[in-house]
Amino acid sequence: MEEKIKIAGLIKESIVDGPGIRLVVFTQGCVHNCIGCHNPETHSFSKGHYIYVEEIVEMFKEDPLLDGITLSGGEPFHQGKACAILANRVKKLGGNIVTYTGYTFEELIKEIDINNGWKELLNKTDILIDGKFNIEKKSLLLKFRGSENQRIIDVKSSLEKNQIIIANI
Repeated sequence: MEEKIKIAGLIKESIVDGPGIRLVVFTQGCVHNCIGCHNPETHSFSKGHYIYVEEIVEMFKEDPLLDGITLSGGEPFHQGKACAILANRVKKLGGNIVTYTGYTFEELIKEIDINNGWKELLNKTDILIDGKFNIEKKSLLLKFRGSENQRIIDVKSSLEKNQIIIANI
């Protein structure tokens, strides 16, 4: 059976959701409900629509300008297994993966073996923008993030060194 992801929408080419030109997948459903969230329409688990992972992969394959995909939300880790399958397919095609999450890297690691697909998605993510949006720390001057508490993490290096390594992008 082919995997599906419940999404709020897609952006076929973005330059503000990670480095390079990106296909952005806005997953549907989020428990964080951050005050001032940029995408509050993605919070409800009853809204959105399903799309086959393969449909998103085909969109990626059809656009030679794309550097990778960005998984945003909503909360991609709520659909960790499906998002990991998508990330794996895109990585095999040479794309890189940016994942936005309201969880901190430490929270993901702590719960990695409990939650379905978290380990797989984290391991397929190249850059993780972590942490809840905090309206009191909001800044329009930040690259690829909304509030100063959020970090841009090099996942592979962080996992190898067992400490947070900030991505150099």
